[in-house]
Amino acid sequence: MMVNLGDVASINPRLSDPLQQTELVSFVPMASLSAEEARVVSTETRAYSEVSKGYTPFRNGDVLVAKITPCFENGKIAQAHLPHPNGFGSTEFHVIRPKESLLDGRYLHHLLRQADIRVEGERRMTGSGGQRRVPATFLSSLRIPLPRLEEQRRVAAILDQADALRAKRRKALALLDELQRGIFIEMFGDPVTSPKGCTAGTLGDGIEEMQYGPRFHNEAYSPEGIRIVRITDLDAAGSLDFDSMPRMEVDEETRDKFALRAGDVVFARTGATVGKVALIKERDPVCIAGAYFIRMRFQSRILPEYAFSVLQSESVQSLIFAQSRQAAQQNFSGPGLRRLPMPVPSIERQRRFAERVEAVGSEKSKQLSALALLDELFSSLQHRAFRGEL
Repeated sequence: MMVNLGDVASINPRLSDPLQQTELVSFVPMASLSAEEARVVSTETRAYSEVSKGYTPFRNGDVLVAKITPCFENGKIAQAHLPHPNGFGSTEFHVIRPKESLLDGRYLHHLLRQADIRVEGERRMTGSGGQRRVPATFLSSLRIPLPRLEEQRRVAAILDQADALRAKRRKALALLDELQRGIFIEMFGDPVTSPKGCTAGTLGDGIEEMQYGPRFHNEAYSPEGIRIVRITDLDAAGSLDFDSMPRMEVDEETRDKFALRAGDVVFARTGATVGKVALIKERDPVCIAGAYFIRMRFQSRILPEYAFSVLQSESVQSLIFAQSRQAAQQNFSGPGLRRLPMPVPSIERQRRFAERVEAVGSEKSKQLSALALLDELFSSLQHRAFRGEL
């Protein structure tokens, strides 16, 4: 049976019962809703008096949907599991409260995470530029399959189990990232406060060549051509999503001048993502980093694996964050990059580090492949679940 979501759930319900001004509630900013994990990863405890005006109210068990671009397209959807009965959060949340006798909250949570619903929601957005939002009417009129409640719970349990397997793989990947950082600290110490067995120096001392990326326009993207690296294609761990990159036909001169090659380190220099870095490897497809990146090539006495890890270290990232915040828009220049501290160990120690990092990277590749298979399985299960084929 197909029904309108608005017939089996309340969309943006008001606070049903008055609260005491001193009553403790859970506060959930947009940043606390993880798109990757599809859950609220952290909450703050506040008095009701602090959040009674200017925030969106919800209850434990409600489903939160980010309505503003790009949060909606990125999949910021989660069921609220809170330490307190009532919660408040960003005004950019839509709140959906299932009617318990008709609609299971976990079933709804998984249903709304489907890619085709996100695509249709994006198509129905109103507003312009960075202020485009999914209207509440899109949710209230959304046609959803509604099997019996027992069947909804069975479907939700299967999808929860599949999602838990993906979460374990992501946790394993996070632990490998921590291991790599631990190896760096063990071998070289903190590059800012307590370097071990290194000669003092700066990043600029070891750079052979630095280049800003070229500016391209979205209208020039095409089905064929070289991949163009955007800020959104790089995550905080330094992984590049080559599959999501747009392509562009460029002339040979542009390709020769800007194409990245193995050993290049690219640095995100502007916006909220300032400081993210990636190391280009032999196996990576040919690509060009766009205008928001700075590309670095290092002298032979500096291995790119070492320079990349220096830039990723917590203390250097803190320096980047502090210095970039001094501008009206977060920005980090080439000269600022050159001034960052980079103690220089012997090339032999750098090689030993690179070998250990390679071993971690090999295990990480296995975990990523396993995660990709689980993602495919989960997508297939989703598709079958909401067609009544599970």
